[in-house]
Amino acid sequence: MSEIYKQKGVLADHEIRDLALNHDMISPFVDENRGNGIISYGVSSYGYDARVGDEFKIFTNVNNSIVDPKNFNEDNFVSKKGDYCIIPPNSFMLCRTVEYFKIPSDVIVVCLGKSTYARCGIIVNVTPLEPGWEGHVTLEFSNTTPLPAKIYANEGACQFIFVRSTPCNTTYKDRSGKYMHQIEITPPIVK
Repeated sequence: MSEIYKQKGVLADHEIRDLALNHDMISPFVDENRGNGIISYGVSSYGYDARVGDEFKIFTNVNNSIVDPKNFNEDNFVSKKGDYCIIPPNSFMLCRTVEYFKIPSDVIVVCLGKSTYARCGIIVNVTPLEPGWEGHVTLEFSNTTPLPAKIYANEGACQFIFVRSTPCNTTYKDRSGKYMHQIEITPPIVK
């Protein structure tokens, strides 16, 4: 690896490309920013815009239960697969990225929602991807509006920003983190 890739800070497009193509950091990797008539995705100047998968878990209050992160009831979700998802007003849904990520031990990843969704009152939330973490990212879309909101499968959802630092002593993988290697949409887990 050349000296430029060992520099600390936010990774640029060419560094993200190298880690994705030569070290399997992002798969499948889209080596351009695509966005003609769709919500954009792929590599950008200093990040990667990931796509929403086509499976959704939409929150519902049909069971009139309490949302408890220590004892989460998956019956609070209605599952749907398709080209889009409608989130009820003032509600949320979980989905996952199309892309699978393998985060190096000297990189941490932060996520920001797409401005296209944010300008519609739709917020995307993801906690940081820690060094050594691997899997499909579970995304949470919140509809903050009093109207139904539409989310498009296989289009951009959020932008991941990769920050290189000194390698940590203990990675997420070393700790056997509870969300390691997630493939499916993963609700809250407390161990």
